Amino acid sequence: MERIVEQTLLFDFYGELLTEHQRRVYEDVVLNDISYSEAAQQYQVSRQGVHDLIRRCNHILEDYESKLHLLERFLSIRAKVEQIHKLAKGQSEIEKISNEILEEL
Repeated sequence: MERIVEQTLLFDFYGELLTEHQRRVYEDVVLNDISYSEAAQQYQVSRQGVHDLIRRCNHILEDYESKLHLLERFLSIRAKVEQIHKLAKGQSEIEKISNEILEEL
């Protein structure tokens, strides 16, 4: 999985467990693609401070995943539902249900 996609998914699952400051900086740098220099200026910290905070947040999010496995389960369920969807072509009721599940995921 591409690193940015993985970071985004981990943030979606565990971002609320970060502090407010960590969440804001992480969103700006990783999700909104603001440079470390711009974030440093905005939050009045050093560029190295922003870099360290992003690394620390990545470690925290990966640690939560290693303990809880929510992202792993999500990706597994999504893959299985996609497989059901492919196998259900022509069987309208199953196809409809699998579409609904995929939309919810």
